Amino acid sequence: MGGVCSLIFAVLNLINLGTFRQIPCETPTNYPQPHKPAATTTTTASSNPSMSDSTFKRFVEVGRVVLLKSGPCAGKIAVIAEIIDHNRAIIDGPTTDVPRQSFPYRHLTLTPLTLTKLPRGAGSGVIRKQVDKEGLVAKWESSSWAKKRAAMEKRRSLNDFERFSVMVTKKQRRDVVRKSLSKAAKA
Repeated sequence: MGGVCSLIFAVLNLINLGTFRQIPCETPTNYPQPHKPAATTTTTASSNPSMSDSTFKRFVEVGRVVLLKSGPCAGKIAVIAEIIDHNRAIIDGPTTDVPRQSFPYRHLTLTPLTLTKLPRGAGSGVIRKQVDKEGLVAKWESSSWAKKRAAMEKRRSLNDFERFSVMVTKKQRRDVVRKSLSKAAKA
């Protein structure tokens, strides 16, 4: 035991004396240098060069429209009204029957839609007016994302006979296409 302790003390003394130095790491010159944007007076997402150069296009921000992934309101859209911290935000969906509540980001999906000029901490009335003014629900329902979700939900809700009818209809369509293609090839 005495030998181990003396060895530890010897190593600690060498470290304190500076004989164990870290070897400086050479950075290769072929690595790209980090981009440092010039100082500007405005810091909006569109005018900030580092934000426009980013690969990320959807940011957690007040006014961002989100799709709820879990809970009783799963599949509905809401708007971020206030950012609480790096894990949660207050969301509100007055036109989609989503109550104002704190919601974790991991159960949200950011959409490309945003409400413009929405103040932080806006109440349900202000959000409702802004959503109606910008036609947000209509924009969401006309998006390909919402259409795909609606088609998927409809297909999930089919019973056995309806799935069979879809299969038969697809078969008939396939036969018509095949016959017309063979006629066009012969002509």
